[in-house]
Formats: sequence, C-alpha cells, structure tokens
Amino acid sequence: MTQTGASKAGAAVPAKPFGAWERTLAGRYLRTKRKNGGVTVIAVISVIGIALAVFGLIATMSVMNGFRSDLLSKMLGFNGHVYITGPAINGSGRDAMISRIRAVQGVTQAVPKVEAQSFAIGPGGSNFSIVRGLTPADVKANRSVSDHINPGSMKGFGEGEYGGDLILVGKRLAESLGVTAGDEIALIAPSGGATAMGVAPRRKTYTVGGVFSVGVSEYDQAFIYMPMEQAQLFFGRDGAIDEVEIKVDDPDRLDAIKSDIIRAAGPGALVLDWRDRNHALFSALQVERTAMLMILSVVVVIAGMNIISGLVMLVKNKTRDVAILRTMGASQGAVLRVFLMIGVTLGALGTGIGLVLSLLFCTFIEPIQQGINRLTGVNTFNADVYMLSHIPAKIDWPQVVGIVVFSLIMSAVWALLPAIWGSRLDPVEALRYE
Repeated sequence: MTQTGASKAGAAVPAKPFGAWERTLAGRYLRTKRKNGGVTVIAVISVIGIALAVFGLIATMSVMNGFRSDLLSKMLGFNGHVYITGPAINGSGRDAMISRIRAVQGVTQAVPKVEAQSFAIGPGGSNFSIVRGLTPADVKANRSVSDHINPGSMKGFGEGEYGGDLILVGKRLAESLGVTAGDEIALIAPSGGATAMGVAPRRKTYTVGGVFSVGVSEYDQAFIYMPMEQAQLFFGRDGAIDEVEIKVDDPDRLDAIKSDIIRAAGPGALVLDWRDRNHALFSALQVERTAMLMILSVVVVIAGMNIISGLVMLVKNKTRDVAILRTMGASQGAVLRVFLMIGVTLGALGTGIGLVLSLLFCTFIEPIQQGINRLTGVNTFNADVYMLSHIPAKIDWPQVVGIVVFSLIMSAVWALLPAIWGSRLDPVEALRYE
C-alpha cells in the first residue's frame, strides 16, 4: 500500500488527504474485534458516554428554555406589558390619554384597571385573594382567561346595577374555597366605610359565574375578576382606577415603542414595563440557564476524554501495522488522519445518538412525565413549586446546533492527542523485534 496514485502521464502523485484508503483503513480499525487488536468495548463506552452527555445537555437546556418561554408567555398573556400609574390616570384627561396610547403603533390594548387585595371566604375554607376589576369587554379580550373558563362562563358577567354580582375565580382558589360555578363566596375588603369606631372592613357576597385556569399556579390560586364598576364600588375607589394596563404586539421589542407610550401618556404619568416588575425572577432564570449550560458542557468534555483511552489502546495494538504503513510510504499526516477519523467517528456517533434521544425526550416529555408519575406514585412536577402545571420543553435549534458542534470539536481535540502520538512512531523501533 502506498500513499500515491497514478496520473494520466504515469507519474506518481500524493494521495489526497482523507482519501479512500485512509477512510477504508479507519473503518477497518473501527470494526476490528478486540482479540485482533481492536478496541470495541472501549469504543462502545466512549459512544455511550458522549451520547448521554449530549442528551443530558440538550434535554436540560430545552426544559429550561421551555420553562422560561412557557412561564413568560403565560405571565404576559395574563398580565399587561406596560403599566401606567401616577396622578395622570385619574385626572380629567384620562380618557384622552388612553385614546392617545391606543393610537401608538404596536399597542394592541390599553385598559383602565382596579386591582386590590381582599379576603375570600367560601363553604370549604378561606384565603387571601387579589381582585382585578375590568370591563367585560376587556376580560373577554384577555384570551388566557376568557378561553379557559370551565366550569361556568362569562354569561351575565358585568350585567346589572354597578356591573352586577357575578365574578370569575381562579381554579386553585376555587378549590381552596370549596366552590364552583353558581356558588357564593364572601369577599372582605380591608378598607371600608368610616364609622364611629374608625374604618371598618367592607364585606359582600358574590356569585361565582365561572372558574378559569391560566396554567400558572400563582395566578390560579390568587386572582378574582370583577366588573370594573363593582370593583370601584366595593373598594371605595369613587370612579378612580389603580393603573392603565397596556399590551403590545411584541413584548420582546418593547424598547422600540416604550418612548412613544411615554410621550402619549404625558406629564404626571409613571411608566413601568413587565421587565421592571419581574426583573428578579427572569434574572434568576437567566443566571441559572447560563450556569447549567457551563456545568453540563464540562460533562461533555469529560465524556469525550474516553476517546483518548480508546485510541491509545488502538495505537498500541496497531504499532506493527503503523510501522509497515510508514515503510510502504505512508506519511505521518496520513497515519494521523486515520486515527483522527476514528476518534471523530466515535464522537459523531455518540453525538448523533444523544441528539436523537434528546429530541424524542423533548417531543414526548409530557407522556414521559405522566408515566413516571404513575410508576412512582409521586408528582414529579409540583405546580405549587414550579408555578406551571406540567414540565415544558422548547427546542432552541441554534443552541442545539451549537451543542452538537461543540461535542464534535471536543471529540476531534481528544482524538488529536493519541493520533499525533501514533503518527510519530518510529518504524525502525516498532519492527526491531518483529
């Protein structure tokens, strides 16, 4: 075997790097049985280690991406993206201000809102709650609430004197109070009318018109929707509101239109956005996401080190073969490329298996979660702790590609060290005692 090929004129020319004979030899060494000098067992261990590391990294990052995305979408669907408070929202120009804000390009909704704490009492218990007062049209426009009312409905909501007495209650709050659609609960407002003994709490009985489920336990366990006029009456607002809630078409590009909203709001308006109100939560999620990526990347690096041991054993077992190849004209570069291809092939195989397993895991994560719950009898994802009702997973393809490329690069780096050692074997020393 020589590292040359015949040209049309019959002159010998060097074989191309990574040519047919190099690939053939690398494939033959990979398939060689252990008793004949192969490293099948070590190769299998290397592939399994890399596959598990890549699977763990992609699956973990996808779950964290899904958690952040699902939580963010539910929070922004339930709440507004921009909030306006201050003296301007209760002045004589409030309606004109809201009209100007609605005219800003990118703004999809701007609604006045009353929001206050109360104490809810039902036949099955009591709990603290947050009452949100909106007009019936604004509640219907909030699809995360209006599309997820079961049991009950919005029929009759907002009808009657001062908006009537029908309210919408979060699912987990309704369960803690022991009520469902059609039942009555009592709400107690901490500030009520003035009496000779001071300010007395105000208490009133309301009928549950429907039970909604947003999918975020923090909201389902605390919120009650009440018609705007009724909320103003119950909490003694006397026609005033607590804030103007604004939604935009793209919350991630809020900076592009926030300045326009501030100008439309005018003087005397304090403008905050969803990032200001949830800064601590999402900063913690981002730090955790970055830290997890770095930690699990180290696992991929460590798993790839198995390639070194496999190739070292292979080089030792194939010392005589390498010496013969060198005496027949094979260059150091050709030998290096043969062993390098073996290491990269092991890394690529492990990476591919890990990629497929992680994609299957992310695709069927909910049935897997349900199966584990049934098998162990334990709720593996408690909504009270994680705020969401199930484990989410979102595959970030640029991130997945980056992980795959990183795994292949590390496989090549670890394969390069024993490949260089093998290419520098002295044929004379190798064949001295043959």
